[in-house]
Parts: sequence; C-alpha cells; structure tokens
Amino acid sequence: MSQDKYSILLPTYNECENLPIIIWLIVQTMEKSGFDYEVIVIDDGSPDGTQDAAKQLQKIYGADKIVLKPREKKLGLGTAYIHGMKHASGNFIIIMDADLSHHPKFIPKFIEKQKSEDFDVVSGTRYMGDGGVYGWDFKRKLVSRGANFLSQLLLRPGASDLTGSFRLYKKPVLEKLVSACVSKGYVFQMEMIVRARQLGFSVGEVPITFVDRVYGESKLGGSEIFQFVKALLYLFATT
Repeated sequence: MSQDKYSILLPTYNECENLPIIIWLIVQTMEKSGFDYEVIVIDDGSPDGTQDAAKQLQKIYGADKIVLKPREKKLGLGTAYIHGMKHASGNFIIIMDADLSHHPKFIPKFIEKQKSEDFDVVSGTRYMGDGGVYGWDFKRKLVSRGANFLSQLLLRPGASDLTGSFRLYKKPVLEKLVSACVSKGYVFQMEMIVRARQLGFSVGEVPITFVDRVYGESKLGGSEIFQFVKALLYLFATT
C-alpha cells in the first residue's frame, strides 16, 4: 500500500436527508478498496439540520474519517473548496456532490486512472463510454449537452465533460488551479479544466453516471444558464 491519502470534500447546503446515505456509501467504498481517506464536510450554515446529521455521522464513523469544517453562511463552491483544502490531510483531493448525483463507487476508478498515468486531474465524464445521465428531462439534457458543445467549440479543453463536479486532483495542482480561477458557481468547474489545460496539467477522464437529485431542489434555472453563457464567453476571451 502506498502512503497516498484521499481527502473527499463534500460541500453541503440543506442535505440532511442525503448526507447519511452518501457518507455510508463513501465509507463502504473506501473501506472495501483499502485506500486511506477522510471525508471533509463543509456545510454552509444549512438551516435544515445538516450539521447535526454530520455530527451524528462523525460519532458513528469516527473523527479521523469524518471531519467537520462548517461555515457561518452560504459562501459558494469555490471558497468551499479552498476552505476544505486548508483542512485536508490527504495528498489527493476528491470533490463530489453530497446530493447523491455522484455515486462513490466511481472513486476507486478515479484513483486507478490517476495512478495509471500519474494524471494531475481525473474528471468524471457523462459524455464518454458508458457515462450518462439519469432522471433528467429532455430540456435539462439539451441544456447540458448544448452547454458542453458550446464549451468544447470555444475552449477546446481536451476533456469531454466540462461542467461536471466529480473530480480527483493532486492537492498542489488543485491549489494552483483554485488560485488561478476567477469564476463562481457552476462555471467554476469549467474554468478549473480550462486552466488545467492552460497550465499544462494532464487530465484523465472516467465515464460516470450522473443521477438527478433524489431529495431537494435542483439549483439550475434560467438565470444560471444566462450566467453560464456570459462566463463562457469571458473565459473564451481570456484563455
């Protein structure tokens, strides 16, 4: 066994129903695969009791495995990663959603892919191999495909899925990328991959299936789409 350790960052906001399930799945997967890991829960002051759920989970699985680093209020994804990274003891960082749209069973595949060619970044892709999306209506799929097509066309990123948020990074690489990024929200994920290419980092991809939220509201609306296109054009102009 190598000395690699994987810090899994879970930014949460109102995920008290999903958190016990996702953490159980992560623990099962990681224990079975034998990789050293920790889960860092970064809750942005959820009013629904997510933090209480996290404390219970910490009692069950131990404070060495479940690390709680809450924040006072909703501060967004980019800063959640920076906050989580500061507290991460692993030399690799895995970023995923806490809402069960990303299944932890793909994590060992990410790790194997990373080891196979010493990739700096490994990204989950819904648009390659047996990857795909479940539970989205036609409109949502169309928007997602359209966004991805536009991004490919304008940015030529060398990766097939730019807006996904299920990824593995070498910790120093993630630190460099985060400090190079200017976007917020959804576009942040896309910019990370574009900057990775710009800075000469290698990106591997693993096909994943993405499942739409089981509980709670999806956070994608018309204004997000507008913001996305605006940010995409900004990136196109500046990279």
